[in-house]
Amino acid sequence: MTPRRTDGSSPAPERPTDPAVRRANLRRVAILFKSYRLRLAAVLGLIFLSALLGIVSPFLIRDIFDGALPQNDDRLLTFLVLGLVAIAVVTGALGVWQTWLSNVVGQQVMHDLRAAVYRHLQRLSLAFFTRTRTGEVQSRIANDIGGIQTVVTSTATSIVSNVTTVVAAVVAMFLLDWRLALFSLALVPVFVLLTRRVGRERRKITTTRQRTMADMSALVEESLSVSGILLGKTMGRGGELAGRFERESSQLADLEVRQRMAGRWVMASIQTSFSVMPALVYWFAGQPFVGAISLGTVVAFTTLQTRLFFPVGSLLSVQIDVQTSLALFDRIFEYLDLPVEIGERPDAKPLPPCRGDISFERVWFRYDKGADTPGRAVEGEEDAVGGEWTVRDVSFEVPSGTRTAIVGETGSGKTTLGYLAARLYDVDRGRVLLDGIDVRDVTFASLAQTIGVVSQETYLFHASIRENLRFAKPEASDEEIEAAARAARIHDLIAGLEDGYDTVVGERGYRFSGGEKQRIAIARTILRNPPVLVLDEATSSLDTRTERAVQEELDRLSEGRTTITIAHRLSTIRDADQIVVLDRGEVVERGTHDELIELGGLYAALVARDEVLAITGEPL
Repeated sequence: MTPRRTDGSSPAPERPTDPAVRRANLRRVAILFKSYRLRLAAVLGLIFLSALLGIVSPFLIRDIFDGALPQNDDRLLTFLVLGLVAIAVVTGALGVWQTWLSNVVGQQVMHDLRAAVYRHLQRLSLAFFTRTRTGEVQSRIANDIGGIQTVVTSTATSIVSNVTTVVAAVVAMFLLDWRLALFSLALVPVFVLLTRRVGRERRKITTTRQRTMADMSALVEESLSVSGILLGKTMGRGGELAGRFERESSQLADLEVRQRMAGRWVMASIQTSFSVMPALVYWFAGQPFVGAISLGTVVAFTTLQTRLFFPVGSLLSVQIDVQTSLALFDRIFEYLDLPVEIGERPDAKPLPPCRGDISFERVWFRYDKGADTPGRAVEGEEDAVGGEWTVRDVSFEVPSGTRTAIVGETGSGKTTLGYLAARLYDVDRGRVLLDGIDVRDVTFASLAQTIGVVSQETYLFHASIRENLRFAKPEASDEEIEAAARAARIHDLIAGLEDGYDTVVGERGYRFSGGEKQRIAIARTILRNPPVLVLDEATSSLDTRTERAVQEELDRLSEGRTTITIAHRLSTIRDADQIVVLDRGEVVERGTHDELIELGGLYAALVARDEVLAITGEPL
């Protein structure tokens, strides 16, 4: 398993020089192509056929110089020349076909890889996304996977093609003259060793470059979002953000230059050697100690040399590109290796028709798991490894069709309990039951259909109102969408817009006020029609007038449903069937509003403070 940073911000890379990791990742790269064996076999067949045709030409050239021209045999000369032309035409056609097939396979592999990363990210817990920058995730999908595109789509087949060509050319060179062959190939092993060193250097630079690109992507995503621009302008920090971006960009530019120039002198020396090698062959062939070599053989041999050195040079360059791409594969596999902390059990079953009874049975939970395993510590004590408990031994029931409010100071665990009910997190100990069934024993799809969550942060996609509403129920008709909007009292506003329900809401819904966005979110939940609701401080960010209007819609939405309300303003939950009061993750009081006021405990103090704040605007 790939190790991760302790804060969970992003995966920490394995040591890039670890041979075991390198071999394992190479096997994983090979597995990516496994589903396309037949097409790859066709590509290999075309490659071998092209290579075989390629080595025929030098022998035809030899026969032209040693036979047709000295003997003035026009018929033979015409036949040999037509053979050269035919080979060129057929080889070109085979090359086009091979390129098409290899690109089709490569793009399919790229699609599979992108889809696998995105699907895996969808399965990760909410905790991962609370710890990881969005720009970092985007960079892995866009920059890292995009960076290996050339290797996947063309380099893999290029390697096979060049290796086949080199092997065929070497065999043909030895068949023509073994002495010239040994002389020509003497420096190739030295070139291979030099390029291996260049490849390792480029790979290190690539790893650093990709991290810098991820940092810059995160900065762009955060600072150029609507919220980021607004914050930068109101704080007067636009210039500082621009300066930070320039520093990141300058560092990236420097890394790009370093990567492109790494080993450039080595590669230039190799290419120069290849260029002068035919001239050295002419010199070597003319030495007395070599013996007699025909003109046709020398011309054919240098022709083979030209065809040999190009694929050899390509292979040496490809080795560097592959080393670079392996660094990107390492980063992609890091994400694919992230454990799915909240997974659907193999024997999970769909929920039967739901009544809506919810039970919390001795629930313990904490965000900082450390290296602890559930049940390791003594209840009520902290582990030396794990973090502080957010929820401690919480037990209470929410009967079907009733409304339960959870209140407490900030950080007391209110939202956590709501998210545990919806299984956005899993309990460390204890159970959360829905109609007597542990929520961990049911399918995610049926649980999502049963429990609806309306949070204080309303998220709308940059799409039309209709598309945002239909996200809750893709098969919903226009009539159902309008009925849900009417129930949320937002239909008249939408109908008054120029484009009506086809109005694009803008980035995160910034075309609408907070209250309007909340009503759209409520309409979205009404359209989904879940029997259980979790209202997570859904009105906390609204002004008093808007809050009252939205609260009326929430009350109407709650009718006949089991509702858990995470309360911010206590005036909104006075009529709840029961109120659960949390303090540092523990249930300290429970009852109706009147019962808790009469008790005179923490809830009564919270209500008194809330009333003073409502009158004076100042807390006690």
